[in-house]
Amino acid sequence: MLLLLAPAGPVWAQGNTAGQTYTDARGGYQLGYPTGWQVMPGENHRTTFYVGPDWETTPATASVSLHPLPDDRKSLNLLQAGQLDSVWRYVTSLPRARVYRLEERDEDRFQELRYEYAYDDATADRPRMRVLGRRLWREGYEYRLEYRGPDGPDPHRAAARQLLASLRLVNPGPPSRRPPPPPPQGCDDKFYGIAALRINNDTWEDDCRTIHEFSTLDPAQPPVIHRRVLPFQSYALAKGFDNCLYAVTKAPTNAPERVYRYNPATRQGEYTTWQLPAQGSGGVWISGGTDDRGDLYFSTSDGNLLVRVNPASSKVSTVWSTDPLRKARYFGALGFAGAGTHANFCFDARRTLYQVYSTDGSLLRINIDTRQPAPDILPLDGLPERGGYSGILLQNDEFGNRRLFLAGPKAIYQIDMETKEVARIRRGVYTDLAGCNLFRKVAADEAPAPALARAPWRGRVLDALTLQPLPRASLRLRPVTVSARADTALALTAGGAFTFPARPASLYATQLRLPGYVPLDTTFAAAAGPYAQDVLLRPLGVGSTLELENVQFSRGQGELLTTSFPALDTLATLLTASPGLTIELRGHTDNVGDPQKNVELSQRRVAAVKAYLVKRGVAPGRISGVGLGGAEPRASNAQENTRRLNRRVEFRVTGLQ
Repeated sequence: MLLLLAPAGPVWAQGNTAGQTYTDARGGYQLGYPTGWQVMPGENHRTTFYVGPDWETTPATASVSLHPLPDDRKSLNLLQAGQLDSVWRYVTSLPRARVYRLEERDEDRFQELRYEYAYDDATADRPRMRVLGRRLWREGYEYRLEYRGPDGPDPHRAAARQLLASLRLVNPGPPSRRPPPPPPQGCDDKFYGIAALRINNDTWEDDCRTIHEFSTLDPAQPPVIHRRVLPFQSYALAKGFDNCLYAVTKAPTNAPERVYRYNPATRQGEYTTWQLPAQGSGGVWISGGTDDRGDLYFSTSDGNLLVRVNPASSKVSTVWSTDPLRKARYFGALGFAGAGTHANFCFDARRTLYQVYSTDGSLLRINIDTRQPAPDILPLDGLPERGGYSGILLQNDEFGNRRLFLAGPKAIYQIDMETKEVARIRRGVYTDLAGCNLFRKVAADEAPAPALARAPWRGRVLDALTLQPLPRASLRLRPVTVSARADTALALTAGGAFTFPARPASLYATQLRLPGYVPLDTTFAAAAGPYAQDVLLRPLGVGSTLELENVQFSRGQGELLTTSFPALDTLATLLTASPGLTIELRGHTDNVGDPQKNVELSQRRVAAVKAYLVKRGVAPGRISGVGLGGAEPRASNAQENTRRLNRRVEFRVTGLQ
């Protein structure tokens, strides 16, 4: 059964040149579709976007839907459960299927597959179909967005890619169908803030000793108040994996200071043996935080001193003594005399230290292991006031979604890290926030999950015309590195299938050979995770015409660009290895301009290609040529994105011995 939880009136905006936006808040998604496309709600709340005014004759459609997963799959990690394998088997079972791309991604808040394939559809008006799609899984639901159009030249495919890329999940979405995740081991869902002010005899005065206790599951509820439980005024607070709070005085003593531990469960506190170094002349300890390993950190107000405490060993060490942001190109815009502070910080689960700029609430990021700052500032829109942002904390909500909390000038604000939407959840002035449920402490007998060291590539070697498998082809791969010299020969199954354990984001030189086919020499880039992609070989036969891909010329000229040389070198190698092969080069242009001049331009381009092949040792008599101008278009000349397909050079096999 197909289910789409539609809002009371889906929202979309019409008429702007950038396209329209369609939002289903209750369904939990938003996307942008091209100007001129139409929207049609269907049965079971399926929403379809189509080209042109007539649904019955539309050349292309895209549809989005929401499917509740079966009960036995709603809590699974579907990528680990083999969802890519399932889609691969389905697609390759279709008639004359070609897989262009099938790639999985595991994001913080959801998982997804992106895919593109073509197949023969005997039931459609256009028997050869191209499908582009995304499947996303969140909270026991599958979001599915697919575009279907002709497999040949398609003027709407580029817009469809933009439509697919625009899909994003928003909150709150439909109610979760998954059980809430267990609380992080050794760290509960509470977070805390140091109250900066208190009322004494109807007068507000400085406090900085009282701690407020919030629940991440419902942070808008009134906090539990731990009144004046610190023995000193403090700006800096950290929460350990033992659910105790750790603070240090804000007094500018420029002397070593001991860390104080407070247990909210027993409301008892004591000094630890941990002693922080002198904070520097004019500096104060302004912020505390906890990383994914359970280590505690404290920073001075100028950002120049960050100290780490290992609770297990009681070791205190200096992480840095000079602000790493001084290396960032934007430091001058926030580090000048009289500017706001930027040393209040927290950690995410990926070893990134987030700092908040007190002037406007924008975020600064530093990799804690490399000490390298991010290249840009991350602004936050929607914060109500300037000045006074003094605390920052990342927490997980009850569904495992990441939330950012900011202590602002008069309240605590919650920010959705995906949509950047801001909501005020509590009035009050706080100096620092502390929590740690973003992390899960790994038990001593529990090995951490191994990092993905390979990005398995699977695919098939297919005939480019018939799309039949070619199991006898020779496929060899080699890493594109200075030191790599050895090739890897891949075995093909009877169905022409192969698998290769590639290194993520690495380049591989690919060599594909089979007698009777055009040799293929190319380079592919491995994805970040498992993915699938077929490889095509073009057959040789008298009368067969094959395009020379990536053969390009100076605009309006017959001069070859250097980017053309690899493709022409491959053709020269083919001619050298097949002495009985003769070809006819065929040059084509679009229909823009004078027809006779287009014919002359195509002739000059054919002559340039022939001259290159002759220079590579091919006998001139084996190559004939003809310039056809715009007489034989392969796509519409009405738009540039299809008109460029008509500017090409092909070769036709005229003889084989």
